[in-house]
Amino acid sequence: MAGLDDILNLIEAQQKQAEDSIMKAAASKARSIKADGAEKAQKAYEEHLAKAKAQAEKDFENSCASADAAMKRKLLACKVELIDETIEKTIKKLRSLPDKEYFELIIKLAERHIQPDNGIIALGKKDLSRVPSDFESKLNEAAKPKNGSIRLAEKAADIDDGFILSYGLISENCSFRAIIESEKDEIRDTAARALFR
Repeated sequence: MAGLDDILNLIEAQQKQAEDSIMKAAASKARSIKADGAEKAQKAYEEHLAKAKAQAEKDFENSCASADAAMKRKLLACKVELIDETIEKTIKKLRSLPDKEYFELIIKLAERHIQPDNGIIALGKKDLSRVPSDFESKLNEAAKPKNGSIRLAEKAADIDDGFILSYGLISENCSFRAIIESEKDEIRDTAARALFR
């Protein structure tokens, strides 16, 4: 029986040795898998972190650009509003000039539009009621160098200020607002330079 016990002990020892070898190999394989997994996880984490950082920077830049654009739009709107307000105040100031200065201004404006022909100038109802007696003669003095003449219309034009100058079928609206509208870009540029140097 001693021989059988020796054989069983040998088999058990070999089995134990095989188990230890398998366990060592499994532990080594597990460490290798774990190390590989940790390396892959670290790499994935770093890639994700880099992408997230790049996206955050891009989002920040986009937000800054958007905020900057919104601020510039609001600033521009504010400037346009101030310019329009200044234009309205200018029109109001021109309308409230004393009669002498107002009609001198009308004559200067008319000089820019006088043609070598017989014209008719029509004023608004308010201006027609306060027109100076020498207004028509001063207009004709201004028209003489251009070989033209101007007659004051008896009927009031449908305007608040300025005048309408007609030569036959062609009429030019020279009310203050119409003049500003026709030269709006230049007037806005001038006002912007004066207000926002």
